[in-house]
Amino acid sequence: MSNPSRPREITLWKSGGTGVHRFTFDGRYAYGSPEMDGYVGNIVMILDLADPSRPQEVGRWWMPGQWTAGGETPTWSGRQHRCHHPIREGNRLYVSYWHGGFVILDIEDMAKPRFVSGLDWSPPFLTPTHTALPVPFPLHGRKVMLVADEDVAKLAQGPPSFLWLVDISDEKKPVPFASFQVDTDGQPQPEFTGCHQPCEKITSTEIPVAWFAHGLRIVDIANPHAPREVGHFLPPVPEGSSRVCSNDVCVDERGLMYLVDRGRGVHILERVRDDGGREAPDAR
Repeated sequence: MSNPSRPREITLWKSGGTGVHRFTFDGRYAYGSPEMDGYVGNIVMILDLADPSRPQEVGRWWMPGQWTAGGETPTWSGRQHRCHHPIREGNRLYVSYWHGGFVILDIEDMAKPRFVSGLDWSPPFLTPTHTALPVPFPLHGRKVMLVADEDVAKLAQGPPSFLWLVDISDEKKPVPFASFQVDTDGQPQPEFTGCHQPCEKITSTEIPVAWFAHGLRIVDIANPHAPREVGHFLPPVPEGSSRVCSNDVCVDERGLMYLVDRGRGVHILERVRDDGGREAPDAR
């Protein structure tokens, strides 16, 4: 990208199956979710990109049962338990694992990621886990993780997916203690209605979240036992669609929010004050 008008491919790293679903990057290491030959569903992989022309696998981890080529047998149906994407903080990876919930991995030795703990809540909850996001500062003296379930692939009809708060102060015993949901009547809703993805760069207690048919919701977790909405933005429905589908959101160093819609493109938003002295997102 040294010449932005002429991006140049350096190399192509190939995995098996349908490739890598999502990844995060810390400036050297990529933490991804590739499909690999011999495994059922995506697994955790760490790649060293110190030399971008020669990505090197450092380590991998999979949920026991995925490595069928090694004689393991899944205890779940199909690809229900698979890595969605890992997020690093310190020497830990916080990994969403679809209908397998989430896991916390110790990567002090990156070549041998070690299972610390996990929690699988589907069932009884119906939707798969999309994001396991550690809050990088304490809340009321506790270490907290945000967990977003994705409102797709429901195990049965039911309400939209939630954003959860999980106490991981004792990381071997994660405890869900609060949740946030956009106000609904509690009735079953079609897929792509509820939660999808929180902004994965947390800089304050106000978390922008892409909420599928409900657009962008900004959720304040300053009081973690009572998360509350402090702003929202609902884009107009794209032509040819029956409703919006806000998929991802990220924030840059200026505080601008980039909200991606599956059916349209990108809205760029900033916080502005309304006549009542409150802040709300507005499209530029």
